[in-house]
Amino acid sequence: MEVLRPPLIRIGGRVYRKKHIREQPHQHEEEEDFYAGPEDCADEPCDAFVVEETERGYQCAVDIPSPLYKYIIGKKGETKKKIETETRTSIIIPKPGVEGEIVITGQHRNGIISARTRIDVLVESFRKKQPFTHFLSFALNQLAIQERFLQFKEEVLEKCSNDYGVSSSLFQNPAKLHLTIGTLVLLNEQEIQKAQELLQRCKEDFVDSIAGGKPLTVEVAGVEYMNDDPAMMDVLYAKVHMKDGSNKLQLIADRLTDRFVTSGLMMKEWDRVKLHATVMNTIFRKDPSAEEQSNRSAGKFFKERESFDGRNILKLFENFCFGEVQLNSVYLSQRFSSDSSGYYATSGQLNFS
Repeated sequence: MEVLRPPLIRIGGRVYRKKHIREQPHQHEEEEDFYAGPEDCADEPCDAFVVEETERGYQCAVDIPSPLYKYIIGKKGETKKKIETETRTSIIIPKPGVEGEIVITGQHRNGIISARTRIDVLVESFRKKQPFTHFLSFALNQLAIQERFLQFKEEVLEKCSNDYGVSSSLFQNPAKLHLTIGTLVLLNEQEIQKAQELLQRCKEDFVDSIAGGKPLTVEVAGVEYMNDDPAMMDVLYAKVHMKDGSNKLQLIADRLTDRFVTSGLMMKEWDRVKLHATVMNTIFRKDPSAEEQSNRSAGKFFKERESFDGRNILKLFENFCFGEVQLNSVYLSQRFSSDSSGYYATSGQLNFS
């Protein structure tokens, strides 16, 4: 590692210098027992926090969703006490379930910055472990697409039901057909509001100029699979592309992802968004109401899946046409929800026209 030019990491919209530390292996990881030692969070922010000078010293306030308070407090308050002792600060945390600011006070500005940095790293670490609550999506549940999807399902079951693992339980709910742009962990109303506002800024900053104030005409045609072995599939998806051959859809998806990642609301999982519409998924086998997992949380679940042999499906339906659709909105969709149409309930949306 270059000592004078350490790598930079971005957490919640802030940039930190990553110092070289020696990590100690630990056998068991429990949320309540996690605490940040002096080496764990020694990184200093490259951009200054807002630290206010008061009559008694200094203070810094930070908005953190109430579900994450317990990670700052730790088991029997050990994490909070450790941070306070080692940074010579006092940390005031709202009561459980009450949204508000965590306030750090102390005699020395550097102590405030150190405590704030440790809290940020703690929060980011455990936020990554939270299941996603929302996702940005394009809806593909228009009636014509649903009808073609149901025809696809009927023909697959008619011609391939004897293939290993193929059953009606694998198919997506036609009312929830969609393209996922990216997943988000939004833990309170303030974070949902922040995502809504960012979506509207994206419309003004680049979406309007790319879409030209018009819906995007997209063709949904052909099927492909996610993993390497078509005899052991977990996900089969329909491919999508712009009818005019342009890259507008991909460009909007990638730009939205970049903007949300930069804001700290979304984790970056891929270099570019893989636009696909899931039509069959082994996650639905046990729970038809289940949702697709984000890449960061899917590993353990994939081991428990019962795959299916999709070779005949690929051969017979490789070029199956699901139809053409006008995409006019990006939705901030709520996981595990439904609206009156059967699609996911919406916390916000961006319209092209």
